Parts: sequence; structure tokens; C-alpha cells
Amino acid sequence: MRALFLDRDGVINIDYGYVGSTERFDFFPGIFELTRAAKARGLAIFIVTNQAGIARGLFTEDDFACLMKWVLGEFAQAGTPITGCYHCPHHPDFGLDHLRIRCDCRKPQPGLLLRASREHDVDMAGSVMVGDKEGDMLAGHAAGVGTLILLGGAQTDPRWKNAASLEEVAAMLGNLETGS
Repeated sequence: MRALFLDRDGVINIDYGYVGSTERFDFFPGIFELTRAAKARGLAIFIVTNQAGIARGLFTEDDFACLMKWVLGEFAQAGTPITGCYHCPHHPDFGLDHLRIRCDCRKPQPGLLLRASREHDVDMAGSVMVGDKEGDMLAGHAAGVGTLILLGGAQTDPRWKNAASLEEVAAMLGNLETGS
């Protein structure tokens, strides 16, 4: 299967910094239109997100799970269920001792994407990664994702494309080749 990998903060929701509750969670304009376009193209949808707020003790794994249960419910209600949600609770320099580690799941490392690929047999070359930071693009590139799109970016790196809005990303999906 081909997939659309989405970063969370700055792509799915407005990034207010360490968003760990529904009270601070506002969906990014155009996110549901993007996931509808992805579904129409036959793409499975995955969330891959660094959540250093857990490592820093700003919210717990349970808080994150509760928030994401609500988020996943909102996507399901919009008719675009999320196939999988993968997060990294670690930080290499800050936070709680047991979570203050260097790991292979914190982007720009590709661990989250590779895990999703293994668990769901994802065709990485036929897939798309959308993120708002260079680390998202580097993780996607390291995982072998074929199309990398930096939201709101003006990077000139030839490995990825820039998009000013999620509507522009949705239009880019229309240019993807149909595949399995």
C-alpha cells in the first residue's frame, strides 16, 4: 500500500508548542480536505510525530493517548480514518531521565516511518511525507519516502517540494502516479 505520512504539530494542528490537550488543539486549515484527497488516491494515512512534551513532563503518555483518541475520532468522523499513529516521547537533552535518550524514532531519524512501513507493508517509494520542519523531510528521505513536501517552507533542497498550504499539498497528490 502507498501512504500519506503526516507530521502532527504544524501540519494536522496549529503548533502552539507542546500541545497535549483538546483545549489547545486546533486543526490546521485544509487538513480534512487533504486527507480526503489522499483517500481518493488510495493512500493510507499515518501520523508520525515527535512528542518531546512527554519527555519534558508537560503531559503524560496517557494525556497524549487521550488526545490522540479524540483526534483519530475526528478524522474517522470526517470519513478519513487514520491507519496508524506513531510517536516518539523521547528527547536527547531535556526531560525525565528515562525519556532523555537518543533514539531511532525521534525525527530526523526514520524509525517512526520504518516501523509503520514494516507493520503495514507500505510502499515507501510510492508514498508521501508532509511536514513543516527540515527534520520531517530528513526522516522521510532516510526512510525512502518517494515524495517529500515541506509545508510553509522555502527550502531549496532538491530532495523535497515546498507547499504554501495544505490545499496546495492536496493538489500535488493529484499529480501522483496511481499505484498499488
